Amino acid sequence: MTDTVKYLLDESRIPRAWYNIAADLPSPPSPPLHPGTKQPVGPDDLAPLFPMALIGQEVATDREIEIPEPVREVYRQWRPSPLYRAHRLEQALKTPAKIYYKYEGVSPAGSHKPNTAVAQAFYNKEAGVTRLSTETGAGQWGSSLAFAGALFGLDVEVFMVRVSYDQKPYRRALMETYGARCIPSPSGETNAGRTALEAKPDHLGSLGLAISEAVEVAAQRDDTKYALGSVLNHVLLHQTVVGLEAIAQMEMAGDYPDVIVGCTGGGSNFAGIVFPFLGEQLRGGKGVRIVAVEPAACPSLTRGKFAYDFGDTGHLTPLVKMHTLGSTFIPPGFHAGGLRYHGMAPLVSHVLDLGLIEAKAYHQSKCFEAGVDFARIEGILPAPEANHAVKGAIDEAIRCREEGRSETILFNLCGHGHFDMQAYMDYFAGKLQDLDYDESELAMALAGLPTETAA
Repeated sequence: MTDTVKYLLDESRIPRAWYNIAADLPSPPSPPLHPGTKQPVGPDDLAPLFPMALIGQEVATDREIEIPEPVREVYRQWRPSPLYRAHRLEQALKTPAKIYYKYEGVSPAGSHKPNTAVAQAFYNKEAGVTRLSTETGAGQWGSSLAFAGALFGLDVEVFMVRVSYDQKPYRRALMETYGARCIPSPSGETNAGRTALEAKPDHLGSLGLAISEAVEVAAQRDDTKYALGSVLNHVLLHQTVVGLEAIAQMEMAGDYPDVIVGCTGGGSNFAGIVFPFLGEQLRGGKGVRIVAVEPAACPSLTRGKFAYDFGDTGHLTPLVKMHTLGSTFIPPGFHAGGLRYHGMAPLVSHVLDLGLIEAKAYHQSKCFEAGVDFARIEGILPAPEANHAVKGAIDEAIRCREEGRSETILFNLCGHGHFDMQAYMDYFAGKLQDLDYDESELAMALAGLPTETAA
């Protein structure tokens, strides 16, 4: 039916295995390095932070990794998530393009993040861990891990980037409702936080700094492990349920994307929608144009350097090869807090370096304009992060109109904006500024990159 709006899969169609793109890449990504020895890290190096099951997934090369049944049972509460055909948006844009979006805002926490939070909580519980520490930007990840921790009986401690802690009190309240403890970062509870506050008492914080605090806490306690909401291979792996479902739903629609769009900060929602389709392409399937959309105020893919760097500001993590703005780079305090990270996932960085995807950067005012248009036309209010994908998809649809091309566009609407209303209030009040990073600070951060390469 050409007028179908939503494509729904039965619970029995929840994927039984995650897809691992490492099995299909034409060349492997560079390995993480130990910051002391500059040698590739081994399982023992990561054991203080992660359970062995997740460490195994981090280095796995199998194409499929089975999803444990207890994880699938929790997934059933919101998965498979719906795929929508945006008929009204197509009409409003007067485009010959067909626009589809996968909507991850139906999860209990309102975003794609529980796809990995539930998995990480499960594996930690299985390993006898009782406590998790983590960071969060806009609060999507923190609230998702808090939700998962409540399900599996784990205590959760969340270091929330200070600017988002102040901007988004309802996200903080949601974390606390799920039973987590939420601390503004930088805090006085860690050496990394105290050092940052001593240098700058009004520090806005950053994801890199919040990661340092969470890692420091995990490394100091035997009962605590660290959980990361993006960037690492196993996190991107867990998100591939999104794209695997989307492939099946596009088959229901009798269609296949020509263009896939996703917002990018650390890379998890982007990889989740993109990697299964990219895998089909790498195995000889149809070619797809893939567009990563990032904030102009934190443009790791379009302005960053592809190099080894620390994943955190305090230099407590291994060195990973990624597109980076430098681990000391502090982005301005724009509203898409989940995209305020100095680096991009190594796997996403690798596929960009291979020329398999392209990247664009937009200022936040244009993204909010697109998000408001989308809400008024389609009825769903996107999160500030997801607005970047909406903007990218609309631009692709306008291109199709101007070129007279009937292409199929798919994008990931990775979360709703119900806890981000202050951002929209600021937009309507004309207070939303298009913040630019300081060029001299970026140059200093890039000049400080490590020079190590794998032996």
